[in-house]
Amino acid sequence: MEIATVRERLKALRRTKLYDLLTAVPLMAWFAYSVAQMLPQLSHRIALVTLFVRTDPSVLPASLVLRTLSEVAALIFFALSIVLYAVRRVPQQAALGFFPRVAAVAGTFSSLGFLWLPPQELSSPLFLTSLLLILAGIAFALWALLVLGRSISLLPQARRLVTRGPYAIVRHPLYLGEMVAVTGIALQYFSPWALLLVGVSWVFQFLRMTYEERVLSQSFPEYKDYMMRTARLVPGVY
Repeated sequence: MEIATVRERLKALRRTKLYDLLTAVPLMAWFAYSVAQMLPQLSHRIALVTLFVRTDPSVLPASLVLRTLSEVAALIFFALSIVLYAVRRVPQQAALGFFPRVAAVAGTFSSLGFLWLPPQELSSPLFLTSLLLILAGIAFALWALLVLGRSISLLPQARRLVTRGPYAIVRHPLYLGEMVAVTGIALQYFSPWALLLVGVSWVFQFLRMTYEERVLSQSFPEYKDYMMRTARLVPGVY
C-alpha cells in the first residue's frame, strides 16, 4: 500500500467519532477516578452537614458548608465532563504541533502539583476566602461547561462556536473558572512553591487560550468579530 494512501486513511480515521472517543478515554478515566476518590469524603461531609442541620443549625461551620458545596460542584463538573467527552462533536480543525498539546495538558493538570505540598495553617478569614474562591471558580467553570456542551475539548480544537451564556461575557470562562479555583487551592498551600505552581499553571493557560483562539479564528470567520467585542478574561480590562 502506498504511503500516500495510508496517510489518507489515517486522516480519514481522525475525523471519525470512534477515533475522537478513543482519544478521550484517558481523560474520561481520570475524571471517573477523581469521582471515585471524592465520594467517600463527600458522603462524610454531607452526613456532618445533615447532622448539624437536624441538631443545631446555628453552630453549623461556614467552612464545612463551603467545602461541601465546592466538592459537590466539582463532583458534578467531573461527572458531566465524562458524559460530554463521550458525546462531543468531532472536531472540524485542531492546532498542529507539539507545543499546543503540551500547553493544554499542562494547563489542565499542573495544579496536581499541590498534592506534593504540605497544607498550611490559615486564619479563619483566609481559609474562608480560599473556599469561596474554589467554590466560585468551580461554579463558574460548571456554568461554562454546561453551555459549552458537546463542543468540549482538552486540546485546541474547533468543534462549534459558542458565544452565549458566560461566553457572551468573556471568551474563556471555563479557563477563568479553573484559574480562580486553582488560586483558592493555592492559598491552602501558601508558600513560594505554591505561588510558582500557580504562575506556571497560569502561563500554560494563557498559551492554551492563544492556540485555541488561533484555531477558532481559522475555522469560524465570525470569531474575529467575537474577539473584538468580548474580553478574553476580565471585561473592560483584558
